[in-house]
Amino acid sequence: MAKLIGIATHQESKGIITTHDEISVSLEAGLKDDYQGQKNRKTQVTLLSLKSWQQACKEAGKEIDWTERRANLLLDDMEFDDFMVGLQIQVGSVLLEITKETDPCLRMEMLQPGLKDALTPKWRGGARCKVLRAGSIKVGNNVSLLKRL
Repeated sequence: MAKLIGIATHQESKGIITTHDEISVSLEAGLKDDYQGQKNRKTQVTLLSLKSWQQACKEAGKEIDWTERRANLLLDDMEFDDFMVGLQIQVGSVLLEITKETDPCLRMEMLQPGLKDALTPKWRGGARCKVLRAGSIKVGNNVSLLKRL
């Protein structure tokens, strides 16, 4: 079982990243006060695998803090792929549905040459989700991938 090991938000495009120990999640806006959640209901919450992030940084030749990826939730032991689209993930009491891959942007290349390319394979850039059940989450919550019925 995976764990939630980081929570981050930003209130505007390219805005300052704020980390949290706990945060509320709504059906309408995703994570409280997060810019991403207000833009598109199908991509309200972004997930990042610690293992995938570390591998991409290693390939790019520089260790970079996960918050620079600008993802919302950092998971310790879960990686993503095409077959996960439509699957549900439970984080604490919150239920999310994976809707698509988070494609790495040019900003990653500006952080470190080669990072964008290192994030491209195997969904290393993370996954995007919509909120199916609101609630509150906190660092240390269990994260479960629910099987398709």
